[in-house]
Amino acid sequence: MQLARTSDNRILELFRQGLIQGTVTGGQGNEALIVPLTLLADKAVDVISFSHRGLGGHLLWSGHLGDHLCQYFANSGSPTKAREGNIHHGDPANRSLPMISHLGIMLSNVVGSTDSQRRLGKPAVGFAFFGDGSSSTGDVHESLNLAALLPAPIVFVIENNRYAYSTPVSEQFASANLFERAKGYGMEGFALDCSDPAHVLQTLAGAIERTRQTGRPLLIEAHTFRLRGHAAYDTCDYMKPGEADAILAQDPLPKFRAKLAAAGHAARLDAIDAEVHGFVEATIKSALALPPISAEGMEQDVFAPPTPPMLWQPAPAAPVNLTMAQALNLGLEKILTERPESVVLGQDIGTYGGAFKVTEGLVEKFGRPRVFSTPLCESACTGYALGLAVNGHRAIEEFQFADFATDATTQIVLNAATYHFRSGQKCPVVFRFPCGGGLTFGSFHSQELETAFLSYPGLKALYPSNPQDAFNALLAAYEDDNPVILFEHKALYRHGKHPVQWDANYRDIWLPTLLRSGDHATIVTYGEMVLETGEACDYLQAEYERTFDLFDLRALAPLRLDAIKVSLARTGRLIVVHEGRRTHGFGAELVARLTEELFDSLKAPPLRIAALDVPVPFATALEAVYRPGKDKIVEAIAAWLG
Repeated sequence: MQLARTSDNRILELFRQGLIQGTVTGGQGNEALIVPLTLLADKAVDVISFSHRGLGGHLLWSGHLGDHLCQYFANSGSPTKAREGNIHHGDPANRSLPMISHLGIMLSNVVGSTDSQRRLGKPAVGFAFFGDGSSSTGDVHESLNLAALLPAPIVFVIENNRYAYSTPVSEQFASANLFERAKGYGMEGFALDCSDPAHVLQTLAGAIERTRQTGRPLLIEAHTFRLRGHAAYDTCDYMKPGEADAILAQDPLPKFRAKLAAAGHAARLDAIDAEVHGFVEATIKSALALPPISAEGMEQDVFAPPTPPMLWQPAPAAPVNLTMAQALNLGLEKILTERPESVVLGQDIGTYGGAFKVTEGLVEKFGRPRVFSTPLCESACTGYALGLAVNGHRAIEEFQFADFATDATTQIVLNAATYHFRSGQKCPVVFRFPCGGGLTFGSFHSQELETAFLSYPGLKALYPSNPQDAFNALLAAYEDDNPVILFEHKALYRHGKHPVQWDANYRDIWLPTLLRSGDHATIVTYGEMVLETGEACDYLQAEYERTFDLFDLRALAPLRLDAIKVSLARTGRLIVVHEGRRTHGFGAELVARLTEELFDSLKAPPLRIAALDVPVPFATALEAVYRPGKDKIVEAIAAWLG
C-alpha cells in the first residue's frame, strides 16, 4: 500500500512539473481495497481489469514500477509504445485486460476471458471494477445479467467513493445500497467497508473462495475513499466546505500504519518507508533517462500480422448445391467441427437457428457451450466475445440484423478495433452482419453500415456476393487474428443454389475478382449490387454495344485495389455502385483511392451510383426508388455515357 501511495503521489508531482502528458487519476485512498484483493487473486489463472484507481493492483499483478512510469512518461519504455493513455494499459498476456474510458464496457470482457479460462479447465475467477458513476450504465446491467446466466465466477466490484467526477451519489441513483441490485440477478451481494485493510483482506478471502468454488458471480459495493479529485485537474470546488478534510481524516493507510506501529512494528515500518522511497526515486530516475518514443511501426501495428493458413480438412471435396445461407451454415459447421477453440454466439441462434436460419441445427450437433443463444445485450455479448478472443478462443458473433450492431459500437470500434494497436494483443473475432434492403424491412433492419464502421481503423471486412465466396469468406475471416466484419446481404441468403466446395485458395477472398471484361469503363461493386450490376451490363452490351470490366470488390478492408487500378489505367473511366447512401458513402473512398493516382488517365468524371440520402423507407415502391437496382444502374450509366 505504501508503494502504491508513494508512486501515485510522485506521479502527481511529476505531472505538475510537466514531465507527464495528458493527465493522471490517482488511487490515493483506494489501496485498502485494491491491494488486499490483488494479493488474494490467483495471478496464474485469474482475469482482471483494473480501473484508473488501481495502480497498487497493477504493481502486484505484473510488470515493474518502471514499466508503469514509462507509460506515464510516454517514452520508449512504455509497454503500449506510448499509444495508450496513462493508467489505461494492462497486460493481456497475463490476463490483465486494458481498460478503456467507458468503464462499464470492460465488465463483459472480463466475463468472456474468465469463461474462456473455465472452458480450458482452469479454476479462474474474474475481477471487474467499476465506479459508482459507471454503475448507472447499461453495459453494467448487461454484464451482470450475462454472468449470472452463463454462469461465470466474476467478482464485480463497485468502487463507491461517493462521486462520479463531480456528481455525488445523491444525484446518480435513488437506491441507497448499490449492492442490493445483486438480488435482481440472482447473485450474492454485500457492502464492504474499506477503512481497515485487515478487515478487507479477511472478508474478500472468503468471498473470492466462494466464487471460485461455486462458479457463480458476486457483487461487492466497496466503500472507498477518493482523497484527491477525479483527476489532476479537478479542483474539487463542488464539494461542501470541510468535506474533503473529512474524507482525508478517514484515510485507511495512516490509520493502518499507526495500528502496526502501536503493535511494535515502528522500526520495520520506517525501514519499509525508506526502502519504498529509495526504490521509487531510483526507478523514476531510470525511467526518465530512457529515450523518447518513436512513431515507427504505428501504421503496421493497427492490425496483427498475417499468419499461416489453418490446417483445414479439404471438405466438401465434391461440389454441393447450396444457397448462401446454407453455405454459411456449412462453414460454421466446418469450423465448429475442426476448430475446438471456436464458439458461435448471438440472439436466437440455438434451437431457433437464427433469424435467417443460418445457424440451424448447430446447437443440436455441438451443444450450448459451443453454440450460445445470448440474451438481448449486444454490447455485453460483443464484449464477452472479445474476452474469449484475447484469451485463446475464437468467437463468431451473429447480430440478428446489422442495424443492431449499433448498440455494440463502442465494443467494436473503440475496443476490438484498437486492441492490437494499444496493447499488441491479437483479437480474433468475427462479427456477422445480416445487412441490406430490398425486403421491405424498413429503417431498423436494412442498413448498409460499412462506411460507419470502417471509418474506424483496426477492423477488417468481407462482403461476399455468392455462396462459394460466403463459404470462403467465413473461413478466411475466422482464421484472421483481427476483428473481421462479415457483411451478408439478406436478399442473397436464398437467391438460388450454386455449387460450393473446399477451395484451397479461399484466402483469395481478400482480393477483388474480375467477373467480366470490357473496354469502355471499369465498374467496381460488391454485395447484392454485383447481381444488379451484372444484369445492367448485359443490357448495356445488348442495347448500347458497350462492354465493361466488372469487379466484385469482396474485401472492403483492407482495400487491395492493384488489379482494379490496372483496369482503370486501361479504360480511363470509373463507375462505382453500392447500396449504401451516396453522401459519405463507401463509393467516395473508392473513387478517391482509385483516381488520386490515375487522375491524368481519366477520360470522364467518375460515376457514383448509390442510394438516396434518406432513411430506408418501408413500402416496396418507396424502397425501389431509394436503392439502386438494374434499371436505375442502366439509367445512370446511359446518362453518363451521353
